[in-house]
Amino acid sequence: MSLALHTESKACRRLPACLVALVCALALSLPGAAWADVRTSDLIAGQTVQDAGIPSSQCPSIAGDYAIVMDSDGNVYFERDADAQVHIASITKVMTAVVALDSVPLDTQVTISHYAASIGESTASLKEGDTMPLSEALKALLWPSGNDAAEAIAETVGAIMLKSEGQDSSDTTACAARFVQAMNDKASELGMTNTVYANPHGLDDAAKYPGEMHSTARDVATLVAYAAQKSAITDITGTDGGICTVTRSGQTTELKLESTDQLLGSYEGAFGIKTGFTDSAGECFAGAVKKNGVTLYSVVLHSSSEKSRFTDTSTLWDWVYNHRIDYALAQTDQTATDENGNEVPLVAEVSDGAWTDKTVKATLADPSATVNVFDLHGNISQSVEYRDLSGTVNAGDVVGTITYYQHNEVVATQDLVATETVQGPGVLDTIGIWWTRLTAGITGAQTEAQSELYNETPLINDRTQA
Repeated sequence: MSLALHTESKACRRLPACLVALVCALALSLPGAAWADVRTSDLIAGQTVQDAGIPSSQCPSIAGDYAIVMDSDGNVYFERDADAQVHIASITKVMTAVVALDSVPLDTQVTISHYAASIGESTASLKEGDTMPLSEALKALLWPSGNDAAEAIAETVGAIMLKSEGQDSSDTTACAARFVQAMNDKASELGMTNTVYANPHGLDDAAKYPGEMHSTARDVATLVAYAAQKSAITDITGTDGGICTVTRSGQTTELKLESTDQLLGSYEGAFGIKTGFTDSAGECFAGAVKKNGVTLYSVVLHSSSEKSRFTDTSTLWDWVYNHRIDYALAQTDQTATDENGNEVPLVAEVSDGAWTDKTVKATLADPSATVNVFDLHGNISQSVEYRDLSGTVNAGDVVGTITYYQHNEVVATQDLVATETVQGPGVLDTIGIWWTRLTAGITGAQTEAQSELYNETPLINDRTQA
């Protein structure tokens, strides 16, 4: 693509000035000339950019045609055509690792068959007859994206599956097929409803590797979230390569392997998970990162170049982290003094029903509490529930609860606690209160003080600002 554009630019210099812009514009519109952009159909927190009225300056600009980013709690921040069924190339190998780990111990011996050694494309340079424990085979699978390791794992684990089912395990093709069946079973178990696997490596040349195969950005994110819980995977994907030890011709052989993940060591908190590329799938990356206590899983499929799949990923990560803010739960200009003599936010005054005219000053159980929220998900609202107070209330007593919402979902709760002690009425007070309430219908006297909430929920994001 870059060479074609360079040729076009030289041609432009020989054209009249009035045609230069037209020629360059046509070059940029050629098939395959994908550029980072913001699309009105992109979804942010479940709404399209267009419907939400979010300025493009507040949206991630990426080149990938299919993408998603979510956190470890399942909150989805961004989607681009995340349910489209497409090829995912070597991201397939994440499922290969998952099924192997869920089926056999890490010390299971994996043997490299003639077919596995000769499969080609991206490999770990394994040779026919090599053996190694699964723990080492996973390195060969995940660091250099070894197709040889993927096939060998499938044949080995598939044979164990067939044996346990009382079936013939001598045919390596049948063994690999049994493993692929297990991959599809696991996809169904995880709720990956738009995913079908045809092989353990992700190569999608229909002539060489027949069978229906596809997945979606959303399904891959589900898989990555599951895989990220397995240290046997993340201990590898979070490391930028290393030594894979195999037994070759009776001798211990060390293979130095490098990771294909360019974000390792360059993006704080990145720990994998898997790259992928075929002509059909384009440049792909399924990523995982943990920063500021928040873990994100992202998927970028069919990006425009090897570099752009990582740029897209870091763009998505930066965008989420930059839009996550610590929102103070106490938002009031008024203050009170607590039982220890400290000045604290006066959040509410709660009616003491034993009196006709007294309230109890209250603050939050944790006056400095914050909640970390995604600002583009919507502004914060609150509701308060006061307790029925009757009699003496001591400083520190819980007098109510305040609940905070974002997009109709609870994001935080805090107890309201008394900052002062209010004594209950004595005998004479009680008689006077009784009389006041008895005659209130005639005199119009107040029978009980009204509770008042001073806390506010200021806007956290003004979407009208570019």
